Amino acid sequence: MNPYIPDSLPIEDLDFKRLFPLATKANAALARYDGLLQGIPNPVVMLSPLTRQEAVLSSKIEGTQATVDEVLEYEAGMLKEGEKEQDIKEIVNYRSALMQASQHLETYPIRLGLVREMHKILLSSVRGQNKTPGEFRVDQNWIGKEGCPIEEATFVPPEPVSMSGFLRDWEEYLEIEDLDCLVQAAVMHAQFELIHPFKDGNGRIGRILIPLFLFQKKTLAHPMFYLSQYLEENRDEYYLRLGAISKDGDWDGWIAFFLQAIIEQAKENSTKVQAIMGLYEKMKEDIHKITHSQYTVYLLDAIFTRPTFQTSDCASELKQNFGVHEKTTLGLLRQLRDADLLLELEAGSGRRASRLCFPQLINLAEGKKVL
Repeated sequence: MNPYIPDSLPIEDLDFKRLFPLATKANAALARYDGLLQGIPNPVVMLSPLTRQEAVLSSKIEGTQATVDEVLEYEAGMLKEGEKEQDIKEIVNYRSALMQASQHLETYPIRLGLVREMHKILLSSVRGQNKTPGEFRVDQNWIGKEGCPIEEATFVPPEPVSMSGFLRDWEEYLEIEDLDCLVQAAVMHAQFELIHPFKDGNGRIGRILIPLFLFQKKTLAHPMFYLSQYLEENRDEYYLRLGAISKDGDWDGWIAFFLQAIIEQAKENSTKVQAIMGLYEKMKEDIHKITHSQYTVYLLDAIFTRPTFQTSDCASELKQNFGVHEKTTLGLLRQLRDADLLLELEAGSGRRASRLCFPQLINLAEGKKVL
């Protein structure tokens, strides 16, 4: 099989008669979701469950098996070493890459240097660390059954010698204004996947780029629109539609799939955001009624950001960030535990802190009752 030669950007001869109705619906659905985002006072905190879920699901597409709950337990020091440790580290790295790139975009646009930096974070200290993290590949690679020769590959990306030119064209495409921003996002993601510039991690980096691109184009107020739930649920068609571009030049089929993903995921995300906002406001009232504390919001933000935690970690965080005395925080947490707003997972003993969780938020993030 010969290496794939990517199409020039922007893509010519798209069937806009077919795509325009979908693009209209997708833009409307995303605008409604963005309206919710703009009404959130602290989206980084309040939507941390969505960010964590995105990291889990995008990594799941590539074969990891950890759940949101297991990631939380790992971060709270509850999982023993070796228990899905590599899978969980990959998920934690994904979230770190997403969050650091989001901060970068507040000042600078997406450039190839940022893409390399995200890749370096993604593969830090995990299974792909021997696959040149942060560096574009210099060898020919291919996709197919494990161990298959290139002749039996299902896809062979561009040769390294020509890849740098395709990447520069891709980078320049991000700066132009194509006919529709969501169509452009679809092309941006697919072209990156087809160039396949890294030895490993291309799919995850490509999915991180979707909310970043929409934020850069001012389609989103915050880079917090995640597609991996839909893509994971429709994984076979996701890969089929990407493959049809290289095999048959079927950009229309891919873009139609991507726009439908936007429509469905925007509805799902909007429902979840409204539920998270409702829970946040209810908890703010409940915590204040129980504790009568001036530190209600600080405490609430801490357990929203990390809903499974060691009490000592929470106390240290509030002391460092807001000057709240550690004994005060520990007392507030005991009150919330006694009121059944927090669940004790492990009792403290001696110098070992107790471990608590916020079950309502975990259940909401998982989409099912796990606690």
